[in-house]
Amino acid sequence: MLQKIEDIKTHFETEINKVKDRSGLEELRIKFLGRKGMISNTFALLSEVPAEIKPQFGQGLNQLKKAVEQKLKETGAKMGKTDSKKAQLDLTLPGRSPGRGGRHPLLAVADEIKSIFSALGFSIEDGPEIETDFYNFEALNIPKSHPARDMQDTLYITEDIVLRTHTSPVQIRVMEKQKPPIRMIAPGRVYRRDTPDASHSPFFHQVEGLVVGEDVSFADLKGIINAFAHRMFGSDIKVRFRPSFFPFTEPSAEYDFSCVFCHGKGCNVCKGTGWMEISGAGMVHPNVFEAAGIDSEKYTGYAFGMGIDRIAMLKYNINDIRLFFENDLRFLNQF
Repeated sequence: MLQKIEDIKTHFETEINKVKDRSGLEELRIKFLGRKGMISNTFALLSEVPAEIKPQFGQGLNQLKKAVEQKLKETGAKMGKTDSKKAQLDLTLPGRSPGRGGRHPLLAVADEIKSIFSALGFSIEDGPEIETDFYNFEALNIPKSHPARDMQDTLYITEDIVLRTHTSPVQIRVMEKQKPPIRMIAPGRVYRRDTPDASHSPFFHQVEGLVVGEDVSFADLKGIINAFAHRMFGSDIKVRFRPSFFPFTEPSAEYDFSCVFCHGKGCNVCKGTGWMEISGAGMVHPNVFEAAGIDSEKYTGYAFGMGIDRIAMLKYNINDIRLFFENDLRFLNQF
């Protein structure tokens, strides 16, 4: 019976030298110290051992159990140190570049627009997105009966408070606090009750421009729009103006750029016309000057607007405005 203890000890020493990882060490522990392990089964034989060698057998078996436990513990500790060394940082390895974000295409285009107009001598102005009826409509010569007041177009908070439908109210606020000459643009977010589709959104971005001074003419307006078009899309872009009507300008016009996709030849994007509609412009109406406290007899001025989203769609050949707001990384990662 005493030989059985020696046999288990020899077998354990052979097995422990074969262990290479923690899973193998755990299997060995179960094999020798588990409830049905070799040492536990040997303890069960204690009742069959002759009385004269029972004390010696029990003492030897306890010593074997402690020796096995100690060896397993030491082997496990060595494996821990080895794993720790493997996990240490190797400073000789090449570094990993962190993931980098990018500018949203709308912000990138807005920044480019601001940069172009800043170089042309315009200041950048801002105003509240929650506006009063006076600044959003009345001061811009839009009376109560005007169709723009329709609830289908405007998001009303109260009868006199709205989410601004354009950034033109910023022009009134600037004219109230600053004497001419004025040369400014007002980029920002605007809101309208539109059903989302490929070309409409209830939330979008605009930039309004305003120049006020003595002897400012429509020719100056045409020159600034031409300068912007060439800097944004290239020197081969052409601009045309068409008569139109806006309550805050007189005379008023809508302006188009030659199609950036077909260069004026006609394609499905421009519906075969060779032109892309951009927005409206005109000479500031005297009633607007009066609402802002500016002498319309002494000063003249022009105003223009454009959709930042529209410019971005043209610049990046995007056919659905909703892509800007869906936060799809497959789309955004292209920029």
